[in-house]
Amino acid sequence: MRRAAAIAALALFTAACGGGTPAAGPASDGTFTYALTADPGGLDPAMGLMSVTNQVLSLAYDTLVGADDSGRIIPGLAEKWDVRPEAVTFTLRKDVTCSDGSKLTPSDVAENVNHIADPATKSPIYGVIVPAGMKAEADDAAGTVTLKTPEPFGFILESSRILFVACGKGLKDRSMLTRGTSGSGPYVLSEAVPGDHYTFKVRRDYAWGAGGATAKDLPAQVVLKVVPNEQTAANLLLAGTLNGAQFNGPDRARVEAAPGVAKEHPMSGNEQFFFHQGDDRPGKDLAVRKALTQALNLKELGGIVTGGAVSKPATGLVLEPRPCRGDSVTGHVPAFDAAAAASALDAAGWKAGTDGVRVKDGKRLTLRLLYSTTRGPGVQAGVEYMAATWQKIGVEVKLNGVLDTKLAESLNATQDWDAIWLPIGVTLPSQLIGFLSGPAAPKGANFAHLANERYDKLVAQAMGTPGEAGCALWQQAESALFDNVDLVPVVERTTLVAAKGATFKTTAGLFDPATIRLTGGH
Repeated sequence: MRRAAAIAALALFTAACGGGTPAAGPASDGTFTYALTADPGGLDPAMGLMSVTNQVLSLAYDTLVGADDSGRIIPGLAEKWDVRPEAVTFTLRKDVTCSDGSKLTPSDVAENVNHIADPATKSPIYGVIVPAGMKAEADDAAGTVTLKTPEPFGFILESSRILFVACGKGLKDRSMLTRGTSGSGPYVLSEAVPGDHYTFKVRRDYAWGAGGATAKDLPAQVVLKVVPNEQTAANLLLAGTLNGAQFNGPDRARVEAAPGVAKEHPMSGNEQFFFHQGDDRPGKDLAVRKALTQALNLKELGGIVTGGAVSKPATGLVLEPRPCRGDSVTGHVPAFDAAAAASALDAAGWKAGTDGVRVKDGKRLTLRLLYSTTRGPGVQAGVEYMAATWQKIGVEVKLNGVLDTKLAESLNATQDWDAIWLPIGVTLPSQLIGFLSGPAAPKGANFAHLANERYDKLVAQAMGTPGEAGCALWQQAESALFDNVDLVPVVERTTLVAAKGATFKTTAGLFDPATIRLTGGH
């Protein structure tokens, strides 16, 4: 169950990062209204996997630390910390209170971590946000909490920047968190109407935000409206009914061209594809994987998938702001060369049959290309381009489009695919280890049956190496994947985050609620 949820996280944890630029505006007691692309479902932070759920939670919950635009860790609920390879000790601020007025304690933080790590909780974020095996110990007298892992973990500090801390009444009765909030953030949920809207009221006593941020100039109310239809969201934004929304589909261009709308284009994760490397699959052979990649003009493919929207070449596997800077992609992906691709397949023993489809040892070179039909017309056009290109060099391609809800089943249980278009949206490279190594599906989360010894060796070294030295190892590990054509990053997609009558900032798809301002007028 956790494995299927984790696989879905590759696609569903993808989110925008960035947002309307914060700017000084008139203080207001009004309402900031934002469009959610889907209903967030249950709101217990221990169970929040989807990006839309975590976006909602970010209004009401703080984290131990945060990250600036460069990825540098900055104080949050913790004012300082001491990092060791297998543990980090946080010293908490002393002025933080929960929404019910109770004081936040180290024991509260420890209870959050240990609850998620408890097998009985069946938390889908265990092993994704909270590292496997992590335990927490609190010292309320000293004001500290220590998070420990059984083995050294290079991102033990960084992992805490995406862990929402519940406190107060919600820890005593977690059932209230399904449709309520109990956190130390600047807003508290006052009304939840699933499928329609979620209303939050400001906490004017909030005074412990990053960089000294307070609730003094925040809107008195935030309303998150569930607007799954992007055309409707665009109409509402342009009419001034909404103050903010994000756009990825056909209506993006219309909002881009509209006057009076503030626009930013944060990166929202990679678009890429994998080959199934099971024993009976064509992708088992590196020569085949390389040839199929060489046949594709990845720059052209990226433009098709993004519909010509603002994008940039992929440079890594992790969402901004990355804990490790640098480019692990350039020079490590086979360059476009259609003639070389055809020659490589000939050399690998795949000869053209009477109908033009290549054959080896009596077996046709057939690929079942899996993709999500809910990813939009760009992805549909992109996989059709891939199929047409591969057919030109003698590959039989069968397109298999499925809904997101069926993607995990197709990847893990049925294994009925040879190549897959699958976006990635994670915040730490360590979150990908189980998907890119270890036991193959259906026994494990390694859905593509990867077995890259160099990647495994570098990751093992990186896990016990914090800081810059560890980052160099993580970069080399990613490059090892591309050298072996285990996955092929095509483009870094952007999301249009639009604002009207307000300014705000988001990071990795989460609100920075202390930056929300109403500017007046539309």
